[in-house]
Amino acid sequence: MADDRAAILDRIRSAVRTQTDPVADYAAIPRTYMRKGILDAEGRLRLLEERLRDYDTHVVETDAASLPRTIVSVLREHNQKNVIAADGLPAEILPSDFAFIPERTASLDELNACDGIVTLCAVAIAFTGSIVLTHGPGEGARRLTLLPDRHLCVVRARQIVETVPEAIDRLAPFAAHPLTFISGPSATADIEMTRIRGVHGPRFLDVVLVR
Repeated sequence: MADDRAAILDRIRSAVRTQTDPVADYAAIPRTYMRKGILDAEGRLRLLEERLRDYDTHVVETDAASLPRTIVSVLREHNQKNVIAADGLPAEILPSDFAFIPERTASLDELNACDGIVTLCAVAIAFTGSIVLTHGPGEGARRLTLLPDRHLCVVRARQIVETVPEAIDRLAPFAAHPLTFISGPSATADIEMTRIRGVHGPRFLDVVLVR
């Protein structure tokens, strides 16, 4: 037993003595997977739209000038009246004829009982149909994107990348931040494969794609 213990300790000491720079070691790892997409901007937008619809997301396409009108149209289509707007949303994208509840004044009860929320995103990944929030200005705190039943997210064409590595590169400045990846409405399945929506977040996801 003593000999085994000595052998293990010797191996640990040897490993520690020969340890190199972990940052350099990580950078030296071969990366043979696809790190950069091949689609143009239109192709990325179309692929993202396709994946979002596959996930049962309600997708609407618009342009910057029509964005406020499109947002209010989506909200009224789903009979949403008590809607919370994330702090930091640019005033010019919010319809002036709709009364939003500011995130900063919303209580937990209001978050739980509201008809929905409106936020921006940081990045969208076409290949996986995922939307990423860094929870910066306009993206809302994490509780804002977990409690309400419906989430309307504005995604601009310039925010769409094709692959996950491209998204991770863009998110590098937020590596130490809490990030939220959204791939369609919240849903899970039990052992009998019964699909249940809204367990870990909003049951409904609306995405407004801005060209």
